[in-house]
Amino acid sequence: MSDTQTTVVTREDRTLPAVIYGLYLLGLVNGLTILVGLVIAYMNRDAASPNMRSHYTFLIKTFWVSIAWFVIAGVLILFGGVLSLVLVGIPFLMLGLFIWGVVGIWFAVRCIVGLVYLSQGEAYPRPDTWLI
Repeated sequence: MSDTQTTVVTREDRTLPAVIYGLYLLGLVNGLTILVGLVIAYMNRDAASPNMRSHYTFLIKTFWVSIAWFVIAGVLILFGGVLSLVLVGIPFLMLGLFIWGVVGIWFAVRCIVGLVYLSQGEAYPRPDTWLI
C-alpha cells in the first residue's frame, strides 16, 4: 500500500488588486476612480494574504505620496499663476507644471510595475518605498 500525500495548493485572488491598479490608471484621466481604488485597497488589506497585502500597501502608499506631490504642484501652479501677471511667478508656474507631469508619470510607472509583479504572482518587494 503506497502512502499518498494530498497537496493543497491555495491560489491567491489576484483579481481585486489588478482591478485597483486598473482603477488607478483610469484615474489618471478622470481622478474619481483613484478614490474608489483607495477605498477598496483599505477595505481588503487586512484580510489579504501577505503577497496581496504588499500590493494593497503599495497602492495605498502610491496614492498618499502622489496626493502630497500633486498638492505641492497645485500650490505652485496657483501661486505662480497669480504672480505671473507681474512675470515673477512664471518660474513657480513652470515648476508646478513640471512636478505635476513628473508625478503623473511616476504614478503610472508604479502602477505598471505593480501590475507586472502581480501578474507573476509575486509580492511587491518594497511596498513602503517612495521609488519604484
